[in-house]
Amino acid sequence: MPAKEIKELRQAGKLGEALSMALAELESSKSGWNFVEGISEEEKQKVYNSDLSCLWAKRNISWVYYDYLKQNNTPENIDEFIAWLGKIKELQLPEDEKMLYDHLSWLIGALVFKTFNSGAANYEKMILLLEIAQSFAYTKPSEGYSFLFKAFHKALKDTDRYIQFADWWNFANFRNEDYQKENLPNGKEIMSIAEQAYIAYAKHLLPKQTQYGEIIFNKEKAEAFLPVLTQIVEDYPQFQYPAYFTAKLLLALGDKDNMLESLLPFAKKKRNDFWVWQILSESFSNDDEKVFACYCKALLCKSPEEMFVGLRQKMARVLISKQLFNEARTEIELLVKARNEHEFKIPNEVVNWQTQDWYKEAACLKSNIDLYKQYSPIAEAILFGDVKEETVIVEFVNSDKKILNFIASEDKFGFFKYERFFRDVNIGDTLKVRFQGGSNEGIHQVYTAFKVNDDEFKGRFMRSVSGVIKMPAGKTFGFIEDIYVHPALMTKLKLKDGEEFNGKAIKSYNQEKKQWGWKLI
Repeated sequence: MPAKEIKELRQAGKLGEALSMALAELESSKSGWNFVEGISEEEKQKVYNSDLSCLWAKRNISWVYYDYLKQNNTPENIDEFIAWLGKIKELQLPEDEKMLYDHLSWLIGALVFKTFNSGAANYEKMILLLEIAQSFAYTKPSEGYSFLFKAFHKALKDTDRYIQFADWWNFANFRNEDYQKENLPNGKEIMSIAEQAYIAYAKHLLPKQTQYGEIIFNKEKAEAFLPVLTQIVEDYPQFQYPAYFTAKLLLALGDKDNMLESLLPFAKKKRNDFWVWQILSESFSNDDEKVFACYCKALLCKSPEEMFVGLRQKMARVLISKQLFNEARTEIELLVKARNEHEFKIPNEVVNWQTQDWYKEAACLKSNIDLYKQYSPIAEAILFGDVKEETVIVEFVNSDKKILNFIASEDKFGFFKYERFFRDVNIGDTLKVRFQGGSNEGIHQVYTAFKVNDDEFKGRFMRSVSGVIKMPAGKTFGFIEDIYVHPALMTKLKLKDGEEFNGKAIKSYNQEKKQWGWKLI
């Protein structure tokens, strides 16, 4: 068995001589089976493959082929590389030849990277290379197998072969390291390859429209991938974009009757991300008010300005249609500034707006935040429509701290911050509120709050007052019958003992006495 001699020739760089010796050994190992009578070619091959001397002959020549692969590992020699790789495939070596296969993963991956980076990428040759590469039994998971993925991911992520490639490679083979961000030699940090993979796969699953208007959407495959992607969102909350594509798939899979049912639980968790509201706006494409409200809520979220450029353009389009030209110009100037700072192209639509009279005559505002706040409660109500609304009455307002005290019933009362929902609020206002569960020492968290007119509810907690002010001796407060008059109100209204007064009172809970009473407002 000339294994030693073949190896020495390889190491000496005498590949031609090594190949001749290895071919002779291979032919010799085959010759014993060429004259076997009475069995099929398939059976003959099985016997041949199981013979140990045949296996060693294949193994010896496979490493000669491997050296030729190394010699031709350049974009210019990709045809020769593919030819030598094909010869290894033809050997039909058993799956346990892991050392060879793992070495091949690095060589194949390196050539894919070189070919793609050289600008000479040939799609057909990439596919041929992939088809041969899929024949080998690599160690999974392994560093080499992940390297092979990175290479073909880069080459195929924008092609229609990506799903097929990713299904073969199988995302279950990612290593823990593949979920970590990667640091490039220049110090730049990039998204982990696993996150890139899940994003690319989800993108390819989304509906696509052909040039003939036909919609291509593999619903079954999208339904199968959605739980996988949802789990990635749960397991890796630091990943930003898988959550976005989870929502996009939910939107694509839903119909008008159950779309929100599947989308809302997810959207609630991610409600501080602007793109959630952008996706929700798509689900209400026939309701202009809700679309506008979703845009407003999205633009209240914290995110880098360059992320908002597309949304601001949509918002400007709506504002122009509403003839809110000052607000529209404000959005346009913000998006143009962000695009210029990041050297993004200015869309033709935006350039066209800037040439029109309305734009030239409009004033750029400091911001549109007041407008956003005015409409954002409508958007928030979409998310929490499944939370029961409760009617409350405002019992006290601390305008400095933007806190109001409310009463829903004699069993439920407390206070919450109102700045998110109202610019101002007054004692006696009735509100529709969605609460986030219970309270913490009287403090309530609120999902939504709207002002409403509810005279029937107001009548339970407010009443007209008519009577004589009575002040206890040496005190600064007073009473009208059983109604308490606070010292500050006595001073503000310049009330005196014995004076007739007509006004309004509201029910109030006395924390010290632990009982309900009434106070003048």
